Amino acid sequence: MTTYALRPQPDAAVPETAMVMAAGLGKRMRPLTATRPKPLVDVAGKPLIDHVFAHLRAAGVKRAIVNVHYLADQLEAHLKTRVKDIELVISDERKQLMETGGGLVQARDLIGDKPFVCVNSDNLWIDGPVDAIRSLAAQWDDEKMDALLLVVPLARAHSHPGNGDFRIDAHGRVIERRKPGRMAPFVYTGVQILSPRVIRDWPEGPFSTNLFWTRALEAGRLWAVVHQGLWFDIGSPPAIAEAEAVLATV
Repeated sequence: MTTYALRPQPDAAVPETAMVMAAGLGKRMRPLTATRPKPLVDVAGKPLIDHVFAHLRAAGVKRAIVNVHYLADQLEAHLKTRVKDIELVISDERKQLMETGGGLVQARDLIGDKPFVCVNSDNLWIDGPVDAIRSLAAQWDDEKMDALLLVVPLARAHSHPGNGDFRIDAHGRVIERRKPGRMAPFVYTGVQILSPRVIRDWPEGPFSTNLFWTRALEAGRLWAVVHQGLWFDIGSPPAIAEAEAVLATV
């Protein structure tokens, strides 16, 4: 039977620092994002970014770097009001949106030299039997990994419009990106642990984290853990209704 299981490190600590990706324009979420940034769109009673910070708190993260761009003043004011128990650091992209890879580059000096959690603010997940971030931390092996992704089976990716992202082997190593015109069995959830060593040799201007993943994949250092709980791709207004309908039943 295929298990997709890594060998956990039972004494592994959760990284102290998280990078929260919150600078996107939220175009697919219009008209809800006409007057507010996407991380402040409400789902199941609270803004998306508040759900993220609830997970960071539960996992024991001590410090969160948040990049901001679109309607940045609103988001920054919200965070400074709501986040009191985690050290909050703003990575300011007001002048230019850097995308996910460029956002990591801009925040690299803030991130430091230890592995860190990286979370997109436009997804929503419910932990399964084990806290998802703690599960990633328990599987992290710095000697063989540059990136460890939380993935979910395509069949359980609520509201996800794509055809999957990755194939992984029975040990949890990512072995292939989805090829054009094909499907892949696992979807990236927007949650990962990264080593700062992946942030190197970057191009000028905005670019995607895909560049760093591709390098890690080619080196055999891209790994994944399968999420055991619920996950929702909150990319458009209809996805909010679907997520809330499912959550009302659990």
